[in-house]
Amino acid sequence: MSIGKRLAQRTAGIELKETTAPAPSQGGPALTSPGRLMSATSRIVEAEDRALAAERTAEAVKVELEDARRQIESLQQSNLSAGTTEIEISTLVEVPGRRRVLSPVEYSELRENLQRNPLVHPIVFRPLGDGKNEIVSGNNRVAIYRDELGRTTILGVPFTGDAKSAEMGATFSNLLAPSLPDFEKFRQFVRLQEESGFTRSEIIEASGLTKQHVSRILSFEKLPQEARDAIARRPDRVGGNAAEDFAALATDGNAEAVVKAIRALVTDESLTQKRALELAKPKREKVAAAPLTRTITIGRKKLCDISVRSGVIGLRFAGSADDAEATAQMWADRIETLIRREVEEKNAEEGR
Repeated sequence: MSIGKRLAQRTAGIELKETTAPAPSQGGPALTSPGRLMSATSRIVEAEDRALAAERTAEAVKVELEDARRQIESLQQSNLSAGTTEIEISTLVEVPGRRRVLSPVEYSELRENLQRNPLVHPIVFRPLGDGKNEIVSGNNRVAIYRDELGRTTILGVPFTGDAKSAEMGATFSNLLAPSLPDFEKFRQFVRLQEESGFTRSEIIEASGLTKQHVSRILSFEKLPQEARDAIARRPDRVGGNAAEDFAALATDGNAEAVVKAIRALVTDESLTQKRALELAKPKREKVAAAPLTRTITIGRKKLCDISVRSGVIGLRFAGSADDAEATAQMWADRIETLIRREVEEKNAEEGR
């Protein structure tokens, strides 16, 4: 793209004013045409400088995050001879919020793998200098070794960066992991923003994620807090697309129903996201169908109206109140006789 086009894009929103000085009638000097041109040019140059500074900042953020991520992933992929050591599990400490929440199936598969096979990829830890070591990567492996398998040591490789680099590397690596559920990516995104001090736009630019992907991830922040708390227990149960639909329903005044539906989705494995969304939608009141009415006449004179509704047959006879009452009683007797005769005949046929 040419410099001219870039200038046009970056200065499209600038309102060019002829002068900020007092008008001649107010005692101020008048700007000549060259003066007005120089003022406008100055504003364009300032806008270009700000845009270039923002680009440099975003690029610096991207480089810093990428370097931290590569260092973590390089250590994660280390073979067992590249500086690995058996480390006492009792010395390892976990940073709250850093561990990825696995689904029951994922946790079971990881446990079975660790029980049957040697550790292929060592954990990454950062020595704290007080005999303790911060887990940078491998929280679930440590938990299974300690709580499920009763191990006291685990293979690990030290991370030599500072606390910020460790946090940025671990979190950014999680954010870009293809297999990570959308809610976990949302959680890592928020952590990265809080821990690094980078702006949301800087993280988005550095991540290289598409606008659609980012929108899907950030849709979780539009959900009620109670709903997010429920999803945090099972991030695999609610995807970003469903979160967008749930968020729209919550915004439209159905927050309570959304929370109930998401809680049900998290606890009931048989419940699908589609069904949960249906549960969260406002219930439409059923409109009772108008009864079907038929009119019986004798010649041109109306005898009665017959209506059927919800399993009830109704007869409304014409005429004065006394006449209608007498007529109704007479037809009630006839209808009863007819029904009884039909029932008796049917019973007789079945008994043959």
